[in-house]
Amino acid sequence: MTPQASDQTTAAADPRTYPDRPYLAVSAAIIRDGRVLVTQRARGPALGIWTMPGGVVEAGETLIQALRREILEETQLTIEPVALAGHREVVMRDVAGKVSRHFVILCFASRWIAGEPRLNEELSDARWLMPSELKELKTTEGLAEIVASAFERMEMEG
Repeated sequence: MTPQASDQTTAAADPRTYPDRPYLAVSAAIIRDGRVLVTQRARGPALGIWTMPGGVVEAGETLIQALRREILEETQLTIEPVALAGHREVVMRDVAGKVSRHFVILCFASRWIAGEPRLNEELSDARWLMPSELKELKTTEGLAEIVASAFERMEMEG
């Protein structure tokens, strides 16, 4: 099977692969006692990468509803979204150059309210880290900048 044929088979299992449009997603820089929660992906194209928890916005959800749902589903945490901290675009291409995944991710500065992170099929690890510790990890592109922005937004919002 060629890599492209294999990718097309994956597309049938995951409708977000080989999309005809970008998918809107949300993530949270969850801040607690001066630390931010980062999670390590357990599957998919981001396997082993450290990132912020989040996921795709479903039809009919507001951004805040989607954020709270995704964070609760992925980590079992209750959060309070405070402000938009920035955005990221993820565009992946297969070996032939065809767009295999495309996400526009709105990242929110969020305050931890309750719970402790629980690992699941999507997450292999979770850590509360100081922003300066992020440089020691293999993270999604721009993670440190988003985290810095989230801390700034939290200060501004009080």
